[in-house]
Amino acid sequence: MWAELAVVAIKLLVVAIGMLTAVPVMVWVERRGAAFIQDRLGPNRVGPMGLVQPLVDALKLLFKEDVTPDGVSRPLYFLAPMVAMFIALVTFIVIPFGGGKDLSLFGVSLGGLTVAGELQAGVLYLLAMSSLGVYGIVLAGWSSNNKYSLLGGLRSSAQLISYELAMALAVMGVLMTTGSLRLDDVVAHQQAHVWNVIPQLIGFVVFITASFAETNRLPFDLAEAETELVAGYHVEYSSMKFAAFFMSEYINMVTAAALSVTLFFGGWSLPFVHFAGWPGFIASVIVFITKVAFFLWLFVWVRWSLPRFRYDQLMRLGWKILLPLAAANIVWVGGAMALKWL
Repeated sequence: MWAELAVVAIKLLVVAIGMLTAVPVMVWVERRGAAFIQDRLGPNRVGPMGLVQPLVDALKLLFKEDVTPDGVSRPLYFLAPMVAMFIALVTFIVIPFGGGKDLSLFGVSLGGLTVAGELQAGVLYLLAMSSLGVYGIVLAGWSSNNKYSLLGGLRSSAQLISYELAMALAVMGVLMTTGSLRLDDVVAHQQAHVWNVIPQLIGFVVFITASFAETNRLPFDLAEAETELVAGYHVEYSSMKFAAFFMSEYINMVTAAALSVTLFFGGWSLPFVHFAGWPGFIASVIVFITKVAFFLWLFVWVRWSLPRFRYDQLMRLGWKILLPLAAANIVWVGGAMALKWL
């Protein structure tokens, strides 16, 4: 029993360290990437190529004055960033980020690099937990006693409802072909057949677009919208409470990228390659990280290339374009399965 707990604890530690390390790395990539796209220098003073800049920013936020405005609902005001951070951290535990099912540690089967690998409803858990992330934003918007914060919270809740449906339908096409709710089974099915992005390209386009909206990234950052709402739901937050919202957004980006890789791009697997033993295990983790890194760069690339949608355009895209496309993808998958094409 203690060996099993130790294996789970090690997996949790790997996930926690990986997610928290990804935040400063992505902050640097975001700033350097924006500078590259806009023909600027970007961070270049603190460390080589500005690599130490995220550490300096973290220290600045840590020692910044923590201001609590008058008139806020204090319990909910303090709870909101905790909810956002907690939900962001717990969603990743059902995503397999490496092979190693044939390996053991402390005499216990490693069972692949998934913290909650035995969870039969893995996809449902992930979708349910990710949808709860909006509560942190809504609580922050309402409890701040600020009209701009409230508008940001309301926008975020409407945006989530609009795009969660299309995302769930896009995922349903993958589950239909796999016949399982476990993400490691999704990876195994793609390893045995073909990556889901090939037969379900429409489903992938819907999913990745909805992922941008779910993570409140440009061109879907209507919940923050600096030009309209100053900073939206976190306008009244400072110091580490603001940092919690900031970190949760980047952690959600990593989760969305990892989920895109797992559902549509074979997860940690490669076509015609079989990973075995500890070298194969390490190689599978490197493959997964490389794929996730590409999608994270895609998040940055899109943010600094496309303008923000108007709110009516945001709603129209979700309800009149993405939702019908996701439904059409399910019809296509069902028909292809009936004809034994999938």
